Amino acid sequence: MSVSKVNLVLVHGAWADGSSWGKVVSGLRENGIKAVTVPVPLTTLADDVAALERTLERLVGPVVLAGHAYAGAVIGSTRDAKVKALAYIAALAPAEGETVADVFYRNEAHPKAPKLAPDNHGLIWLPEDAFAAAFAQNASAEEQAVLAAVQRPISPACITVPVGRPLWQDVPSWYLLAEQDRMIPAATQRFMAERMKARITVHAVDHTPSVTAPGPVVDLILEAVRAVRG
Repeated sequence: MSVSKVNLVLVHGAWADGSSWGKVVSGLRENGIKAVTVPVPLTTLADDVAALERTLERLVGPVVLAGHAYAGAVIGSTRDAKVKALAYIAALAPAEGETVADVFYRNEAHPKAPKLAPDNHGLIWLPEDAFAAAFAQNASAEEQAVLAAVQRPISPACITVPVGRPLWQDVPSWYLLAEQDRMIPAATQRFMAERMKARITVHAVDHTPSVTAPGPVVDLILEAVRAVRG
């Protein structure tokens, strides 16, 4: 099986959309891999998993799933047999019976992490200044402005529902641990990655390395793809 025969599916997290993977898509393309992103509604965890599975239905052959932040819970909740490996990019990985909020709030927040609360419609938006302070502090001002402009809010229903048996218990996983993450503390990431028995790579990057440091993200995904190919 050639690398090009392995499908790559990228899942964005809260306060983002598929464009946050743009540099990773280009980097994978340079290595002969076509990637697709999932339009995650961020309305409920079940809705988000359903959106992922609609994308998976369109594909033929083995799949490597990559998820950023909240999307770690989404990629871990699919049951599609085509998925052969998982790549977590500074992502949340609740165990069976845990919620996303359980792991997100496991350790003390970074001093620059934003205070989050639902608006009058029950949706959680990221304050605009948080993109520069915590979400992507290593990005350029222009990149931060774009991230703020395209952000999608998340519903509390995504993060307060216990998950079932996560797929990382059944397929190999890789984890990019972001040492400079101000949204999900590095200690929380390490706890989850070690519990998953993931192949861990550690980088001095912020919460959104797909934008600010796409090289290590592409490298980690390629490692997973090669394992599936082999």
